[in-house]
Amino acid sequence: MKLVGIVGSNAEVSYNRKLMEFIAKEYKDLFTLELLDITNLPMFNQDEDHSKENKDLIVMNRKILQSDGVIIATPEHNHTITASLKSALEWLSFELHPFENKPVMVVGASYYDQGSSRAQLHLRQVLDAPGVNAIVFPGNEFLLGKAKEAFDENGNIKDERTVGYLRMCLTKFAKFATVAKSLAERKPTPPEDLTASGKISTTIEGVEGNDDDWYEKAAEKVNAVSGDTYVKLDRGILTVDQLNCFLNSMPIELTYADSNNQFLYYNYNKEEHEMLAKRRPEQVGCSLSAVHPERVHGSVSWLVGLLRSGQIDVFRTHVPTHGPDKYVVHNYQAMYDKDGKYAGINEYILDFKPIVDWYLKQTGQTLVKNGMAVSGGYAQAPAADATSGASGGGHSHGAQAAAPAADATSGASA
Repeated sequence: MKLVGIVGSNAEVSYNRKLMEFIAKEYKDLFTLELLDITNLPMFNQDEDHSKENKDLIVMNRKILQSDGVIIATPEHNHTITASLKSALEWLSFELHPFENKPVMVVGASYYDQGSSRAQLHLRQVLDAPGVNAIVFPGNEFLLGKAKEAFDENGNIKDERTVGYLRMCLTKFAKFATVAKSLAERKPTPPEDLTASGKISTTIEGVEGNDDDWYEKAAEKVNAVSGDTYVKLDRGILTVDQLNCFLNSMPIELTYADSNNQFLYYNYNKEEHEMLAKRRPEQVGCSLSAVHPERVHGSVSWLVGLLRSGQIDVFRTHVPTHGPDKYVVHNYQAMYDKDGKYAGINEYILDFKPIVDWYLKQTGQTLVKNGMAVSGGYAQAPAADATSGASGGGHSHGAQAAAPAADATSGASA
């Protein structure tokens, strides 16, 4: 289970941050907890909209959406929550709504005996408000009083009974979050424009994307570098030839589709007929609608919408149509730019079987199914509904397996 924690204070020295760090360390057998910081968020102003430009807000929204639940640790200022926490919650219920149907647990620490009880009560009311609509974990209040004396020099809570009570509360919340998640439906996403008719900052204008020779025309239009020209990357410098060698040596099939739903690249390490998802040079530059048969456009739109909205970060599916000697997995990974904004999809495809076989040989272990050792291949489990690449006429792929609405399609595989 993956949870995120929000520290409701922007103070440099925060006992609520200490509490959250202790939870992340002490109870990692129950869940993983990633802490989110509200320090750099601007003060809420409804005349401004930072939901599309503030990196911290964009990332926080995405992390909450992708989590199984949220824990908020609040101090108490003047019988209520801090101004910084209230402002953060305003941003996250104005244009963005990541808390909707999200399980949330409230905890808190303060200098005094009552341990932020009144702030916690206020916070629960805020989380119930229209626009926030969180599913607040009832009861099980955790109030850490006298916080200055509560921690040892290693940041651990000293009182064992407090540690035990906190474990009980968190164990119940993990169960609560699991039930709440099963009841909640994913937020609908707007239909995707799979025709790539829009324009982003990197769109090459004046060249028709679905032309068979888009690659040559676009390269000439922007004077694209090639050969031994150096490219400055964020962690190194390579020539274009070196970059091609590096990407083509990958033991996986890579595909890049940008945020405008235009298919821009695939790595070349096999000929089309040898690929797990068949791709052809003339498909580069095409819209996602052009490289997928029309019958799966709804599925493509569904998956791209989930990745774009931040509801999921990655989607994986096993495609069993490649035969019993392979275990092929299609991975659809959302990409983000330096400002945390959605930048498109990295689809990577690989056959896991050689890796698993190598691992078993190295460790001397054996695959087991239902108490019986499995050898000579893998039992085929039901795959997530998916469609895989197959070559077709023109720009479109045919499909090896039709998929219902909840399937996985992206990049340039159908």
